[in-house]
Amino acid sequence: MNSQSAINKDVFIPSNERMLVAVEVRRRKKKRMSFLSHVSKGEYATFICVSVTNTRPLQLIISKVKQFRGSSSFTRTSQWTVEQLRQVNGINPNKDSPEFDLVFVNTVDQWVASSAAEKCILIQILYRACQTYWEGKAGSLLKANRQGTLPVVEAGHSDSSPSSRTRQTRRKSLVVSKPPEFINCQSKLTRDATTMNLFIYRCKAYMNHLKNKIVANQRRLQSEGQTEERATKSPMGNIVHRMNVAVGECGDRLTKAEDKTLGLVHAAHQLADNAHKRALKSTK
Repeated sequence: MNSQSAINKDVFIPSNERMLVAVEVRRRKKKRMSFLSHVSKGEYATFICVSVTNTRPLQLIISKVKQFRGSSSFTRTSQWTVEQLRQVNGINPNKDSPEFDLVFVNTVDQWVASSAAEKCILIQILYRACQTYWEGKAGSLLKANRQGTLPVVEAGHSDSSPSSRTRQTRRKSLVVSKPPEFINCQSKLTRDATTMNLFIYRCKAYMNHLKNKIVANQRRLQSEGQTEERATKSPMGNIVHRMNVAVGECGDRLTKAEDKTLGLVHAAHQLADNAHKRALKSTK
C-alpha cells in the first residue's frame, strides 16, 4: 500500500472524508520551535493533503498529516477549511519548482515538495477543487436568496436579541469569505489546466519516486562495503544503472510531451480567436 492509500485509510475514511491529493513536503524555512518541543528533524514525514467531506454541506479541507518514525500509521496534526485559505503562492511562474506557500488567516506555511511535479499536482487539484467549491457555494447562496431564506435586516432597524446577533454574524461571515488567490502559478496549472497536464505530472512524480528509490538502493549497497565501480560491474549494479538511465529518458519524453501539449493548447486558442474575428467581420 502506497503512502496516499495509507493516509486515506488512516485519516480521511474514518472522518467520512474523501482525499483528493496528498503530497510529501518539508519546511523551506524553519519555524521557531517551542522549548516544549522534543521532536527533532528527521523523526517524522509531513504531508499536505486536500480532502472533501462526504456529508452536505460539502466542506473543502486542507490538512497537515504526519507519520512519525517507527510508526506505520498517519496522524492529522492541523487542518483548515478553504474559507481560511487566503493565498496560494507558486513562487516561480516561469518554470517548474518544488517551492510554494500557503497563506491562511492565522499562519503562513512555506513548503518544499519532494519534487516539482508533486507541487504542480497539488496546486492544480487544489485550484480545481476551489473553483468547484466556490461555484457550488455561490449557487447555494443565490438559491437561498431567491427563496428568501437569507436573513435581512432593514436599514435603521437594530435588534439586539441573541438570535439577531447570530444572524448578523453569519451574514457577515458570508460576505467576508472569498476564494483564495493563486499567485505566481504557471498558467498551465490554473487558466490552461488540462487533464493531460495532470496525467503528465503524475507520471513525472512516479518517475521521480522511482529514481529516488534507485539512488537510495545504490547508497545502501555502497554503505555495505561495495564501491561504486564494483556495484556497477555486478549484475544488480548493471540493472540499477540501466533503470536509472531509463527513468531519465522517460522524464525527458514526458517533458517533451508537456511542451507539445502546451503548444497545442496555445494553437487552439489562436485558432478560436481567429475564427471569432472572422465571424465578427462577416456580420458587419
